[in-house]
Amino acid sequence: MYAIIKNGGKQYKVQEGDILLLDKMSLESKTAIEITEVLAVNNGELRVGTPFVAGAVVKAEVINEGRDRKVVIFKKRRRKDSKVKRGFRRDHTRVRITAINA
Repeated sequence: MYAIIKNGGKQYKVQEGDILLLDKMSLESKTAIEITEVLAVNNGELRVGTPFVAGAVVKAEVINEGRDRKVVIFKKRRRKDSKVKRGFRRDHTRVRITAINA
């Protein structure tokens, strides 16, 4: 059984027991959350919502919060003596999927 959920403008395919990184939610660890923006559920047959599946809920537990590795953005324009170096670290919340209720 799997579900496709939406969080922060991105879509994730999840199953029970999966660990994934979502956008930062500012929650304590061991907090239970419910994700109601479920786009599709497959438990033998695929149910697709318009845009969300009615009554479908994905339950998850917060593990911790943190930051990803730094991503370096380097832009260089050849023969122009123009270059820009920037860095970016994404804040995230690590969650474990505990149940998928269709």
